[in-house]
Amino acid sequence: MRREDLVDLNVFLAVAEEHSFTRAAARLGTSQSSLSHTIRRLEARLGVRLLTRTTRNVAPTEAGERLLGTLRPALDSIATQLTLLGELREKPAGTIRITASEHAAETILWPGLERLLPNYPDIHVELSIDSRLTDIVSERFDAGVRLGEALAKDMVAVRIGPDLRLAVVGSPAYFARHPVPCMPHELAEHRCINMRFSTGGGLYAWELEKDGRELRVRVDGQLTFNNGNMIVRAALAGFGLAIVMEDQVTAHLADGRLVRVLEDWCPPFAGYHLYYPSRRQPSAAFALLVEALRYRA
Repeated sequence: MRREDLVDLNVFLAVAEEHSFTRAAARLGTSQSSLSHTIRRLEARLGVRLLTRTTRNVAPTEAGERLLGTLRPALDSIATQLTLLGELREKPAGTIRITASEHAAETILWPGLERLLPNYPDIHVELSIDSRLTDIVSERFDAGVRLGEALAKDMVAVRIGPDLRLAVVGSPAYFARHPVPCMPHELAEHRCINMRFSTGGGLYAWELEKDGRELRVRVDGQLTFNNGNMIVRAALAGFGLAIVMEDQVTAHLADGRLVRVLEDWCPPFAGYHLYYPSRRQPSAAFALLVEALRYRA
């Protein structure tokens, strides 16, 4: 392979992943015109069109998708080996990209990073806060955080947090106007605060369970958020019942600002896990981070 072939393939990968010549140019630190010229040259040399261009989007053709399937693992392997060579220095170094939900970042990742990073100034962490179920391979993250261990079989899962529980809560002012629900079906008679998923835009159905009986309850109310902190604030203000992570409202329950209901319908469940591709050759910095975050009961 000629040196310019590798350069051209790297340009194609950047444009295909970014779905934009503009964003790819910013990522590679070059101009749009230069990238367009490179892609035309590569397509002419291969004799096939690799990208479909519209006024709003750039997407791989069938031939482009086939090339991507071969190209990503190969370039990832090269990048990993270059990183390992660079880490033959005395101290672990490099950038680690992680995607996680806001709750996981605040309760698990940040406390761990706050302890680890002062001792390793050459380790850099980029933390992307996102509630989507992100494809960490295609979006080039080193790892992601997800509840439980329901992961693709080609992923490694490392437990990084304790079991969690949900809590159904409301303010004393709310319960002064409404009866306390004792069974899940009674939620239909209450104003509830909804949560909308970032992925797909659907509303969260409250997940309740007792004695092996699992229920998903659709609720209704005046407010809908895609942020847990705002849901807690609305519950504190008396706008209705909310279901949130128990640790988000522990202090409010203790001081009486919130009241918990349906507690027997909220059993513990598996907590957060760090996951990453099994084929990934962990760098010294990444291995150190995994051990720092690993949950030890």
